Amino acid sequence: MTYISRRNLTFEDFLSQYRDNPRYELADGELIDMEPTGLHETVSGKLETQIGIYFVTEQLPWFIPRTCLIYPFAEAATVRRPDIVVLDETVLDCEPLWEREPVITLGRSIKLVVEVVSSNWETDYARKVEEYALLGIAEYWIVDYRGLGGIAFIGKPKQPTFTVCQLVEDSYIQKQYRLNQSIDSPLPRLQLRLDDVLPR
Repeated sequence: MTYISRRNLTFEDFLSQYRDNPRYELADGELIDMEPTGLHETVSGKLETQIGIYFVTEQLPWFIPRTCLIYPFAEAATVRRPDIVVLDETVLDCEPLWEREPVITLGRSIKLVVEVVSSNWETDYARKVEEYALLGIAEYWIVDYRGLGGIAFIGKPKQPTFTVCQLVEDSYIQKQYRLNQSIDSPLPRLQLRLDDVLPR
């Protein structure tokens, strides 16, 4: 992850210049190049497929948009672009920007958000945990397929870790899973292991 802006951007600046470019998000007015890699895209693609199969099987009114931005706080020039966002189609009519922009501002529209960890692991484990909880997103997954997170977040020895964050009141309760463990998610009957989404 690289901070590349030389000046502060507003939400409107970001939308007009970078809305359709999946490499970038905005944090406090600073443009961030998320530098995705092929392995990162492999993990997020496999996970997105597993989640999509689950929706179809369970006949849920949810979907994964091709592009989606999360604008968590109107007073801050921060725009997040998670690796995977699961939206509830039945409540999108309450989203003030959705009809003209793929931008979500209300946590209740989001059933799940997923971040696949790369070099910006501090943001995924700390700042986004706070932002997504404050927005009221019920579930947040952190998929650290290379075990990059700090020892305070994933323990010692460092190893691939899948963290499920469930919102209880206004903060997340976190549970971690390692290789060969079935992931216990509030999504009923979802069968998933970290092993299933790792690159070959």
